[in-house]
Amino acid sequence: MSPRRTRHSLLLRRLGGIAPRLLGLPVLAFLAACNGNSAIMEHAPRVGSAETLYNHGVDALRTNRYVLATIQFDVLQRNYPYSQYTANAQLMEGYSDYLQSKYPEAVQQLDRFLELHPTSSDAAYAFYLRALCYYEQVADVQRDQQGTIESMDALEEVITRFPQTPYARDAQLKIDLCRDHLAGKEMLVGRFYQEQRNYQAAVNRYQRVVQDFQTTNHVPEALERLVEVYLDLGLLEQARKTGAVLAYNYPDSKWYHDAYDHLRDHHLIKGVPPRASKQGRNAFSRAWHSIF
Repeated sequence: MSPRRTRHSLLLRRLGGIAPRLLGLPVLAFLAACNGNSAIMEHAPRVGSAETLYNHGVDALRTNRYVLATIQFDVLQRNYPYSQYTANAQLMEGYSDYLQSKYPEAVQQLDRFLELHPTSSDAAYAFYLRALCYYEQVADVQRDQQGTIESMDALEEVITRFPQTPYARDAQLKIDLCRDHLAGKEMLVGRFYQEQRNYQAAVNRYQRVVQDFQTTNHVPEALERLVEVYLDLGLLEQARKTGAVLAYNYPDSKWYHDAYDHLRDHHLIKGVPPRASKQGRNAFSRAWHSIF
């Protein structure tokens, strides 16, 4: 089973056990022939009861026949809008779309579920799955990061609404990854500006990484790049102080050693600074804001 399937297996087992499985072989054979043919979905006939359609959909999910599962849940909703199975079918269709990487369709289905069933016991999962749809679409740092921001907003909503759930804990981990992604984008743009000798624009990008993304692993490089830019601009004292912040917080980083070499070449530092104490490391924000 893939990690994605494992992550959602509890939901599949619980919702799949809502009723006994009814497997009518002639019906199942007909639906299996529809698998992969999206045109049939628009003309799918009313087949069996809501219970039968639902259980066929769950069986299709369990055997990785996601298109067939979508057909089953969609036919159920169209023909039995007031069935006790309809709400679960809406959620499971969203899950099926997610498994097919049809993220906009999944979000639309999950929004519908949440609008119609805001107090459902599955609302936490629905919000979490909706957030995952945005998270899966986070683009490479070379591209626009609006999707990353939307992903963070959706993940934050999970934490705000359901703070004591496992979904919230996983959402926080993914928010941290999104923040690291945004910091990486800032560094990419900053390096470009630095190469173009647009130093003020580069400084703005690097400073944003240090000030707004302090928990990411891009901060040491941002500090070292600031040292380089300040030296190029002739702002020697700011370069020295920025190097000191880097020394206090990341003394073992390669970026600190690069910054040290630059500062030594400009006769702004002598010897090797002492290793940072715990007190020095905890003083990152105070040391940084004392520069600006």
